[in-house]
Amino acid sequence: MSSSRSDLTALLSGASSGDQDALSALFAIVYDELRQVAASALRRERPEHTLQPTALVHETFLRLADDSAIWWENRSHFLAIASKVMRRILVEHARGRNAQKRGSGEVKRSLDEIDVPMPSVPIDLDLVMLDEALARLAQLDARQARIVELRFFGGLTVEETAAVIGSSPRTVKRDWQVARAWLRREMSRLETR
Repeated sequence: MSSSRSDLTALLSGASSGDQDALSALFAIVYDELRQVAASALRRERPEHTLQPTALVHETFLRLADDSAIWWENRSHFLAIASKVMRRILVEHARGRNAQKRGSGEVKRSLDEIDVPMPSVPIDLDLVMLDEALARLAQLDARQARIVELRFFGGLTVEETAAVIGSSPRTVKRDWQVARAWLRREMSRLETR
């Protein structure tokens, strides 16, 4: 296992340095994991969503490959950055859809229904509104916003999230609960405006 971990570290380092072969090899290694993250993220979308997990993974990879300023420290850091890119793609997709269908009677679900460990529950969440609320949360508490991003969009566990942000799992659990409550309230406020 340490051999594969050191191989992954070497690939991350090479990819960060702009080595396209290392980036391609890295993509092959983490493809299945990224596809699971993408599938999980899309399960929270409306049932008739036009974006498929494979397309989301490929678009994420293309954006990661185009960004030469990224330096990946480890697997968790790579997944955190990939989840942030997936979030951007999903929000852009939702904004484009909303621009075409203003006032279409879209069904909105509350944040109470969202729980990362139960990804099999299909949820149709207004991602544009969530993105606005998350941006506001980031201004108030950047760590809580990062935790939401890693857990909700990245599908990371509490332990993986704690490793990425350099905190204890207990702190992550507490901040996750507080952030979800704040986002519920903020999204309710945004719905009524």
